[in-house]
Amino acid sequence: MLRRDFLSSGLAGIALASLLHRDGLLRADDGKWTPPDGQPHFKPKVKRVIWLFMVGGTSHVEAFDPKPELTRHDGKTIAESPYKATLDSPHLKKNLREFVPGLHKVQPKLMKMQTGFKKYGKSGLEVSDWWPHVGGIADDIAVVRSMWTTDNDHGAQLQFHTGRHALEGPFPTIGSWVRYGLGSLNDDLPSFVVLGKPLADCCGGTFGHGGNYLGPEFSGVPLLVDPKNPLPFLPGKGQSAAKQREQFDLIRKLNEQAAERAPDDPAVRAKIQSYELAFRMQAAVPEVMKLDAEPAEVTKLYGLDQPETKEFGQMCLAARRLSEKGVRFVQVFHGSTGGAGAWDSHADILKNHPPLCKQVDQPIAALVTDLKRRGLLDDTLVVWGSEFGRTPGAEGSAGRDHHPYGFSIWMAGGGVKKGVVHGATDELGFHAVEDRHYVTDLHATVLHLLGLDPRKLSLPDRKRLEVDYGKPMSAILA
Repeated sequence: MLRRDFLSSGLAGIALASLLHRDGLLRADDGKWTPPDGQPHFKPKVKRVIWLFMVGGTSHVEAFDPKPELTRHDGKTIAESPYKATLDSPHLKKNLREFVPGLHKVQPKLMKMQTGFKKYGKSGLEVSDWWPHVGGIADDIAVVRSMWTTDNDHGAQLQFHTGRHALEGPFPTIGSWVRYGLGSLNDDLPSFVVLGKPLADCCGGTFGHGGNYLGPEFSGVPLLVDPKNPLPFLPGKGQSAAKQREQFDLIRKLNEQAAERAPDDPAVRAKIQSYELAFRMQAAVPEVMKLDAEPAEVTKLYGLDQPETKEFGQMCLAARRLSEKGVRFVQVFHGSTGGAGAWDSHADILKNHPPLCKQVDQPIAALVTDLKRRGLLDDTLVVWGSEFGRTPGAEGSAGRDHHPYGFSIWMAGGGVKKGVVHGATDELGFHAVEDRHYVTDLHATVLHLLGLDPRKLSLPDRKRLEVDYGKPMSAILA
């Protein structure tokens, strides 16, 4: 195996390139830039991020943004309601980036909320009856009801992670920027891990967790929540440990030869020893995935004893274990189907959303609860989101269409206020009208809490728009 092939292949290649990049020994092919030194730009509030993404578009008006006016005017068109001016919103006129005439659909016949809401905790935060366990952690989360994006189709999944419309080309994802800026807390593990089935090719595919122009070494590493087979694409799979040891020894010898040709660069020789770390990852990752090592009370907390919650509960528990061991960014997908995503409820939201909420509600609440009681929530950021919301108007008789104009996300953890609501949509949940945030504001908030300035991460030969950087949501920062 050629050295360059080894460095570009699978988990081992990512691990080795990661180590060399972190210490400034491996450069991009054009030699025009040097990666950051792995240190934050200012004092961080958190060390790590767990990013929970619901694929397909979760309804905001049946989750964290109750709209009683929808129920009051159920069956009317928007024009027949008191809110006929909604479609002539000033936000559409002043921001053409947000609205492309003829592309974004409007479903004008209003449909009532399909579930009730309750106030939870001391904060009185309103959460729908489909999310009772998340309601139970209401006093630990900050809900942002005023997100917006521009892609009305499922390219918005890629846009949510990169900040740019799919037609503008692939850009690094938020996880890749974190990986690029800070590197690893544990050299035995990847610093950016992906759990769950990634985005479908139609909606971003591997670009949804890709480093793109930063390079593949900054992409997320997909892992399986299976201690016997967590690294399905590892080079040399099926070989004995002795055989793999021989391959790593060969790479070491090749680099020793390179070091002999560059005797004035002692760092290269020193880093030859780091190749051992990639070999050790084969032991470290399966160890982290041994969920049966957890007490029964913990596995029950995550819902591993129930068929509906077991799969996603395992991913959330694995996310906690990976974070605890030093993984910087864990990206967890739910609802990937090979297409638009399970949460894409065009036909009958009352049949679509409740079982999906059942699958994730308890595990997500368990994750926040577990982090908190272990003392990890203070320096961990948990982010929940989806690519857009669902229309206030009905699609067909009982579905909801894609809705990019206003939707909700929430965050919990270090540096974030607890039990608060920030921003607002209008009375119908149509437009984000108060403290509006394009998706890169979420990215900027994450980076800020990690102590990173996105402008200082920019490559000099890569042009970024002002909107790409975003602005931290200062109103929810503690």
